[in-house]
Amino acid sequence: MATEEVAAARRKALSLLRAARSRYESLQISDDVFGESGGGSSSDDNPFYSTSAGSSQSDYEEGEEEPGEVSRRAAGTGREPGEEEEEEEEEEEEEETAAGWTERLKDITFPPFTDSTGPVHKMPLNASAIDFFQLFVPDNVIRNMVVQTNMYAKKYQEKFGLDEGWSAVSLPEMKTFLGYMISTSIHHCESVLSIWSSGFYSNKSIALMMTQARFEKILKYFHIVAFRSSQSTHGLYKIQPFLDCLQMTFDTAFKASQTQVLHEPLIDEDPLFIATCTDRELRKRKKRKFSLWVRQCASTGFICQIYIHLKEGTTSDGLDTLKNRPQLHSIVAKSLCQNLIGKNYIIYTGPSITSLNLFQEFEKKGIYCCGLLSTRKSDCTGLPQSMLANPDPPQVRGHYRVRMKKNMSLISWSNKGQFYFLTNAYSPFKEGVIIRRKSGEIRCPLAVEAFAAHLGYICKYDDKYSKYFISHKPNKTWQQVFWFVLSIAVNNAYILYKMSEAYLVRRYTRVQFGERLVKELFGIEEHLPSE
Repeated sequence: MATEEVAAARRKALSLLRAARSRYESLQISDDVFGESGGGSSSDDNPFYSTSAGSSQSDYEEGEEEPGEVSRRAAGTGREPGEEEEEEEEEEEEEETAAGWTERLKDITFPPFTDSTGPVHKMPLNASAIDFFQLFVPDNVIRNMVVQTNMYAKKYQEKFGLDEGWSAVSLPEMKTFLGYMISTSIHHCESVLSIWSSGFYSNKSIALMMTQARFEKILKYFHIVAFRSSQSTHGLYKIQPFLDCLQMTFDTAFKASQTQVLHEPLIDEDPLFIATCTDRELRKRKKRKFSLWVRQCASTGFICQIYIHLKEGTTSDGLDTLKNRPQLHSIVAKSLCQNLIGKNYIIYTGPSITSLNLFQEFEKKGIYCCGLLSTRKSDCTGLPQSMLANPDPPQVRGHYRVRMKKNMSLISWSNKGQFYFLTNAYSPFKEGVIIRRKSGEIRCPLAVEAFAAHLGYICKYDDKYSKYFISHKPNKTWQQVFWFVLSIAVNNAYILYKMSEAYLVRRYTRVQFGERLVKELFGIEEHLPSE
């Protein structure tokens, strides 16, 4: 009998999981996005990101009070619960009602999403890795690198003396140079120069394509913009034309799904890679002086738009990031969403971006939002403070409260801690579930389920795609930015490859795709078998 009950419980759990997943069929690229099979149990396959079990509350709300902390703090005041507390609660409710927040909920609807989604270009069956890469970095962009590098080398030598070992770089040489750099994203090495060494990180299969001395000469003079224009006032002028071109190609090559995420991707070095560096090497490395924000398709992982902001001084936005972080995040969000106006997209945001004022401004432009809140990291202006305090006593898992102001819902949800969400994209009447192998079904509003599903997908994507960043770590900020965004271009190229018919001919993993791209940049052709 017990066995039958266990089997019935498992069947119920699977049916719940299938029902929840059916709501997110738009998650197009599976967990093997980089050629790694998903496998495992139903819990492992679950695309939902859970705020329980595998993650602590501090992952999102660092410094927030744990459940019960409010009661412990109140106990220290020596005041017993009574009429005074009830009167304070009534006063808070009156203030919140006057501010427009109410417990009277209403259903919300907004116009359907009708824009087309997916790759714009239909690639042929025999399309190669470099064909997808050159959707973003075409030959004319690489030719510009050739021209600017030669111009910089000439000007440099006029100022500091003739370099007898230098000769003008050509287009094939520049492609080979880029191929060497991209190779470090799939075969991580201590330094790109390790390719020519006799040690562990050597790569004899590609070392003969160019001598180390020639590579170092190109690296010394490599430039995107050789000279400062009189109109250039910000620190990224040496890379801005490339960023503008890359952004244009991202826009023209792919149409994102309705659901998108604004966040900072994982771009720091792999801890295992850092562990191989000596203390002297680490001291030489300068800290990253810029932040990279992206707008990312929540269904495929394709990065649709990038925003670079310098951490020191004042940028072209006239904003010092160290003194105006809330204002910075508002500018970041508006810049990343400027192409979404009037199309009924839904964006998901983390605590640093989520705010009532921003969401209301987006709603006027036809952009809907769902974001996680933190009383320490978020701009909580205009939100009822009683909803942002941990309840006393702590609520059971799955319990939630909702208050509304026009179409905006503020959700307080319990799940081994208290979590707060702000949204105008989901009806407060619709419920969802978070499903975990150990915890089972956890009740929640549909907005929480949707946030967990899409953010969880992006988290898994980031954990994998961050492994494929170019390892070369220059000291100059513009060069750091260049190699980071070039890595993003290669990852986007792989996503388009997986969504194309060419993937049906030859199913490359992410590593195999990178290896093919490097060889094709070197000019080594491989004829695919016809099928």
